[in-house]
Amino acid sequence: MQRMNWLNYHHLRYFWAVAKEGSLRKASEKLRVSQPSMSAQIQALQEALGEKLFRRSGRTLALTEMGNVVFGYADGIFSLGEEMMNTVKGRPADHAIKFNVGIADSVPKLVAKEILKPAFAHVPRMQVACHEGKVEDLLAQLAALRLDMVLADEPASTSLKFKTFNHLLGTCGVTFCAVPALARKLRKGFPKSLNDAPALLPTHNSNLRRSLEKWFQAADIHPRMVGEFDDAALMIVVASDGVGFMPTASVVNRELARYKLEVIGTTEKCQDQYYAISGERRLTHPAVVLVTQSAQKELFK
Repeated sequence: MQRMNWLNYHHLRYFWAVAKEGSLRKASEKLRVSQPSMSAQIQALQEALGEKLFRRSGRTLALTEMGNVVFGYADGIFSLGEEMMNTVKGRPADHAIKFNVGIADSVPKLVAKEILKPAFAHVPRMQVACHEGKVEDLLAQLAALRLDMVLADEPASTSLKFKTFNHLLGTCGVTFCAVPALARKLRKGFPKSLNDAPALLPTHNSNLRRSLEKWFQAADIHPRMVGEFDDAALMIVVASDGVGFMPTASVVNRELARYKLEVIGTTEKCQDQYYAISGERRLTHPAVVLVTQSAQKELFK
């Protein structure tokens, strides 16, 4: 008969607390347990698993790759335990479907909002947690089971050490917009009017920027660069101050008015694409299925 490996949940809870708090001191103060005791029990957990879960990062503790995986399981275990206690004690239980989504910082916030809108409006309720960052960091969290999906404007690289699957949400044209005075000026003679016009563009590491550069070159358009942005949210704020024109996905044209921006012109010759990246070929998480199908059938129809 095969011997069963039992997990010590006290050890796991101390590990989970330290991972959440980011330091042994903060976790020990919160749980009212001495630091040496917590450290010893986390060490016992690492020995039982045969894996290092933490590494030193300056004065703080950072999770290793396996630490991220274990944290994902621990988070689910203790969240479920809390829900069980609420049920037993007769307290209202939170049965919301939890949806952890990573959003690449190159994805415009307006587009991300439109893609995720069905999850926010879903009944029964979904609890959506949005995490923004570099796509490489987000994919590492996806592999560690800390995210259910990553939203990006380009597919995940095939050179990754872990499996990812790219699900195309849709393709759309690009709209150029600016504050009313500049938009009126550039609307006449578009797209040639963009020659020497002040431009706010995404940085070269984005799919949209590469598509724009090809279109500018083909159309012999040479805008005057004023600013480049990794953060699409900052770009739209700067554009609303009248600094220059900016490109955005045509699917969010109706949202531009809230930023006091108007459409200059739209082109289908320049394309923007969006992907849902998952750790599974066949989507099963209800929130991922919902937003993916909604985007494909409605938003980018």
